Amino acid sequence: MRFYTKENPRLQEKYYQGNHPSGLKVVIIPKAHKKAFALFGTRYGSIHRTFKTDADQDFITVPDGIAHFLEHKLFENEDGSDTFADFAALGASCNAFTSTEMTAYLFSATDHYEEALSVLLKFVTAPHFTPETVQKEMGIIGQEIRMGHDEPFHQLYYGLLDALYVNHNVKVDIAGTEETISHITHEILYRCYNTFYDLSNMLLVLCGPWNKAGVVEVLDETLKECRSVRIETAFPTEPKRINKKKVVKEFPVALPLFAVGMKEGDLKKRIRPEEILKKQAEHELLSDILFGKSSRFYNEMYEKGLVGDKFSVEYNLSRSYGYLLILGESHRPETVYRHVRETVKNAAALLTPEDFERSRRAVYARCVKDWNSTTEIAETFMDFAFAGTDMLDYPDAIAAVTLEDLQERIRKSYRADRIALSVVKPIKEKK
Repeated sequence: MRFYTKENPRLQEKYYQGNHPSGLKVVIIPKAHKKAFALFGTRYGSIHRTFKTDADQDFITVPDGIAHFLEHKLFENEDGSDTFADFAALGASCNAFTSTEMTAYLFSATDHYEEALSVLLKFVTAPHFTPETVQKEMGIIGQEIRMGHDEPFHQLYYGLLDALYVNHNVKVDIAGTEETISHITHEILYRCYNTFYDLSNMLLVLCGPWNKAGVVEVLDETLKECRSVRIETAFPTEPKRINKKKVVKEFPVALPLFAVGMKEGDLKKRIRPEEILKKQAEHELLSDILFGKSSRFYNEMYEKGLVGDKFSVEYNLSRSYGYLLILGESHRPETVYRHVRETVKNAAALLTPEDFERSRRAVYARCVKDWNSTTEIAETFMDFAFAGTDMLDYPDAIAAVTLEDLQERIRKSYRADRIALSVVKPIKEKK
């Protein structure tokens, strides 16, 4: 197995990338840290519910929540051994997560990390599902789903996605519902596993004091060459309009929580990697300029007591969806919502060269800071890689954005009629 090296001289960072004979792409990011971090992920998330392979005649649609269900089930071993105990015996801490577009398994360790890597690869590539264990897992995940129903920020977030999206799978809870997971069987789990956990659809990112020769030895011992599977996914047709303007729920909270979102309408089925990076950089800069904590919007809202320190803004961008997300607490969330709409309407006029340069320096600095933590590096790298881009190229994309690019991005993506509000407000006392 051979590795090639890619460097960014401006960042003074690099990584080694190689393709193992099994079909797995491997990235090693050298960092002189004591802690080694490993992330083993697949391009399979909650939105991938309708799919087919080159061996299938027709598409299949599986129950919502199955990617998350698979994540849970893979920790069970056929011999009954405890995966978490195996990692703990090596002084390693393991975990996993499922997002809209990927599932990943991870561990961190300060010693014995090559042995821990062997444990990681073995349990993820050795599924064991039976009707009995699937039925048992339904109860566990059902309890997790019910806990989400009682978590105000969880309901706030999915309330906003329901307001923004009419049909897209992104609006569906990653864990599914108790009703949808009741249709999951061990046969469906194997179908999804064999499709999306093909090693050619996966990526291993190692960050920290890893040794290339030692990594290759572990890979050769644990992975077998497999057939590459070509996967085709399908999504419901999604209109550019939003589903509804406002969603309101009641919870036992001290202050109303709000989430304001703006739906992306400029989506293309085919887009080059450099275009994705450019678009992502433009959205991150605009989010910071117009709504970040140094913006006129935030300072005016703060001075008027309409928002507090618990305030954040980000832009989530995918090939099939995208949205601006503004979160916070406010006694008057509807007023904040109206101010967001006004800011979006006047966005082009609000851009100044001074704000642009300030924001570009701040966003660039955050990109540099992302390279300080092995965990942050690996997770961010995988996000970029599964989007078809490269984390190492992103700072250069930010540096290349112009004020004219931002004006054009506003013209393409910023629409006040695509803005929705989700509110979680305190429960009214009954008289």
